[in-house]
Amino acid sequence: MTEMTPNTPAAKPKPRPRPQVMRLTDAAAARVKELAARADSEIVGLRVGIKKGGCAGQSYTVEYAHDIKSTDEVVEDKGVKVLVDPKAVLYLLGTEMDYKAEKMQAQFIFNNPNQVSACGCGESVQLTPAKIDG
Repeated sequence: MTEMTPNTPAAKPKPRPRPQVMRLTDAAAARVKELAARADSEIVGLRVGIKKGGCAGQSYTVEYAHDIKSTDEVVEDKGVKVLVDPKAVLYLLGTEMDYKAEKMQAQFIFNNPNQVSACGCGESVQLTPAKIDG
């Protein structure tokens, strides 16, 4: 048994590094930069979240972020900021945000390992919270 003297502080365990909630592809980062440059007012980045609705039950939200809220999860990747709504963090953990532009549409695409299913039209998804090792 090891004795500790009163003047010896107990060793604190090192905190586990926090995983980055999301990462962006080069195309998504370029689109965020383009949107920031074209915005009517100054923005700090894009805010990403999840809302209830659609045939599969949930859908992604993307909007301009004019400020950083104290509860936002700030993702800095490839020179841009994406702010994640705190209620969406567990649903987006491990997600890759991409951007695709085709002849008839252009949109952000979320490659999400927590996605269980999606509706046929692609507008809504069903997500489960990420499992975190304790």
